[in-house]
Amino acid sequence: MELFKQTNFDFLRWKWHFIGASLILSVAGLVSLAMNGGPKLGIEFKGGMEMTVKFASYPDAATVEKVRSALTSVMASAPTVQSFQGSSASNEIVIGTEGGNDQTLAKNRQIVLDTMAKTFGQPGNGKLDLNNATKDQLAERLRDPLQKAGVQLSDVQVAALASDILAARNKLGGVVTNFDQLRGASGLTPQVLTVLNQECYLAPYTAQRDIQIVGPKVGDELRKQAVNATLLALAGMLVYIWFRFEWIYGVGAVIACLHDTIITIGLFSLFGKEITLTVIAALLTLVGYSMNDTIVIFDRIRENNRLNNKESLASLINRSVNQTLSRTVMTSGLTFLAVIALFLFGGPVLHGFAFALVVGILIGTYSSVFVASPIVLFWHNYADARKKTVPVPAVAARAAEVSAAKPIRKVR
Repeated sequence: MELFKQTNFDFLRWKWHFIGASLILSVAGLVSLAMNGGPKLGIEFKGGMEMTVKFASYPDAATVEKVRSALTSVMASAPTVQSFQGSSASNEIVIGTEGGNDQTLAKNRQIVLDTMAKTFGQPGNGKLDLNNATKDQLAERLRDPLQKAGVQLSDVQVAALASDILAARNKLGGVVTNFDQLRGASGLTPQVLTVLNQECYLAPYTAQRDIQIVGPKVGDELRKQAVNATLLALAGMLVYIWFRFEWIYGVGAVIACLHDTIITIGLFSLFGKEITLTVIAALLTLVGYSMNDTIVIFDRIRENNRLNNKESLASLINRSVNQTLSRTVMTSGLTFLAVIALFLFGGPVLHGFAFALVVGILIGTYSSVFVASPIVLFWHNYADARKKTVPVPAVAARAAEVSAAKPIRKVR
């Protein structure tokens, strides 16, 4: 399928505009990184404890500040407390602590759980918080009251009942605001529901989900592996293109990929977004995607050069980009539609991954045309200019003079 037929756009005419835009974005991103002391790393890389707390309603600024104040008063170092990716739809906040050994991280986790229960729960009423209870805690709490209420269940059946109740809770997002919402859960008879109402209460939040604890050694190792994976990917692609084309093509492609990566990481810093393992996966995907797009254009340049090596390189590059325009628009356009859907509707967990791909596809598509190709053009123009200005060696010039002075002998 060909969307554009026989187009003749002068892409290289606009190269300086896009190169200038790239320089502005790169400098802005690097300045932001320098001012912030590097990228904002996720819990996987910096080590620490991170807990996601979901509320029954959207936590406003006062709620976030209340959590921050309560935790700061009981913890050795002030934790980070913020809305989850700035999203109001998720009703979630993220509580994080940095550094410390495994014992300290586990202690911080328990301090956060206890402080949240004290601040938003009802710890003095003697009941169990259903929204933050585990299966074993709920089963233990219900066993004797159910027997007193005349509900005869074995230990296995009580455990299964507790599991069904928590499954119904989790289907509601983990936060139940009324016990009647649990009606329909397997085994939840009116008698059981009455006992549940007597023995449990409903806190307006849940903090028993998405708790991550990463030690400093693991975080440091993951950070090194992420950097090595990116550099090895770029090195492998450089070698591949070097052998398939010329070395300058490989250099141009790798510079374009570095350009895409630097701008993407810079935008993460400018928007205050974290670099997580999923973002690293997106960056590696971006590197491969951008490289593939660049190779397609380079391959068409090589084919056209074989067919007509007398054409100027600038004209040949423009013609090659025009010939691959339909493929570029279809591939990048359809991929962009899928990624933008992930960004808009994929939820907070995929937000960083999708943001990296949205930015990467836009930057990677134009870098293949306006960064990688001009590098090849600049180098060949520079090499041709050097050939014209290099003086002929004296010995070679003298030999040419002697050869010109000899009479030409005709062969009969």
